Amino acid sequence: MGALTPEILLRAYAVGLFPMAETADDPDVFWVDPEHRGVLPLDGFHLPRRLARRIRNNPFAITVDTDFAAVMAACAERTADRRETWINGQIRDLYGRLFAMGHAHSVECRLDGRLVGGLYGVHLGAAFFGESMFTRVTDASKVALVHLVARLRKGGFRLLDTQFVTDHLAGFGTIEVPKAQYRRLLARAVAVPADLPPEMTDAEALAWAVPG
Repeated sequence: MGALTPEILLRAYAVGLFPMAETADDPDVFWVDPEHRGVLPLDGFHLPRRLARRIRNNPFAITVDTDFAAVMAACAERTADRRETWINGQIRDLYGRLFAMGHAHSVECRLDGRLVGGLYGVHLGAAFFGESMFTRVTDASKVALVHLVARLRKGGFRLLDTQFVTDHLAGFGTIEVPKAQYRRLLARAVAVPADLPPEMTDAEALAWAVPG
């Protein structure tokens, strides 16, 4: 693959491709175009009762786009549960540039001022492409996901792409759709403008995250 730019990256997302690296130490990236794609329907988000109680108890401070680089760095860390990561230096640089252009966002979850969880992804039209998430304390990344979904719903987004379906994401209602169906959803979503609201209380997040 030749030299990537943020503009090439956005064009790739618009047609259903996304980049990955084999490992964090591999300097190269490759395009991924799965036959089946993970999608979390924004009108079918499932919020477990235990997690809703956790948010009502307000243990975390949630922010948007206040420390994108730190969230990416945390997602790229090797942990006991994740011995390898696909986020290499080129990807961190490219997504940092997308963030500067307003096409990437992070949701940060803090406890007593310390970054303990979060996620990041790409924003194109009314589509949000979730890239990665991390957690350092129980439920931190899940709370960040709830706040993301709430903001996407309030902001008029039409598609939340999770790339793949994991057991973790399936618990929130993520489904797998064939490539052709995904591309139809994608084409409709990227043609519509949408904005990610940065400010939202926990009560607002709970109200917006759950369809009704």
